Amino acid sequence: MTDNLRPSSASVTAPAPDATAPRNFSLALVVLGGVGLLAAFALTLERLAVLANPDHVPSCTLNPILSCSSVMTSPQASLLGFPNPLIGVVAFPVVIATGAGLLAGARFARWYWAGLQAGVTLAAIFVHWLIWVSLYQIGALCPYCMAVWAVTLPLFVIVTQRNLRLLPGRGSSRWARVGRWARTYQTPVLVGWYLLIATLIAVRFWDYWITLLT
Repeated sequence: MTDNLRPSSASVTAPAPDATAPRNFSLALVVLGGVGLLAAFALTLERLAVLANPDHVPSCTLNPILSCSSVMTSPQASLLGFPNPLIGVVAFPVVIATGAGLLAGARFARWYWAGLQAGVTLAAIFVHWLIWVSLYQIGALCPYCMAVWAVTLPLFVIVTQRNLRLLPGRGSSRWARVGRWARTYQTPVLVGWYLLIATLIAVRFWDYWITLLT
């Protein structure tokens, strides 16, 4: 009788990892967050070097167009009163920790996902503002900044489609369907997004690019 009262091995299971976070999603958070952190940290170091020595030429200053020097010394490079890369140095570790936690089997509350969604949305808006000012106000591109742009877009897409698909109690809602569509077509969407930005860059600096071909 006592044997019947013992829980079977099949009924005793470890806490399941978040079913809403496939392994690929978790790995993407870690990798994209890691690349963004490295770029933001490198740009921060270069900014500190310029502050210490105004004659310092950053490693990401390659020519008149690909020039971190022009970007980091502009007023737009310190939008909130401190160098913009510090935002990435603080924010990207959160993304990495989220992905690592999911890989370890962690589950995050709805408020956490809402906060992460707000973060990646603000980041995407900020990146597009930076793209605009780089192209049409500063007139130069920062390679490290562009690396941050490149990882912010997919972070926004994958976090948004995850949250839309899994809105609590709304599995058949319009937004959930949008989320499933975004998951299915996220690669073409991102490729098209990148191509649009690349086209804007090519058109804006065409006079310079053409000189490299002649």
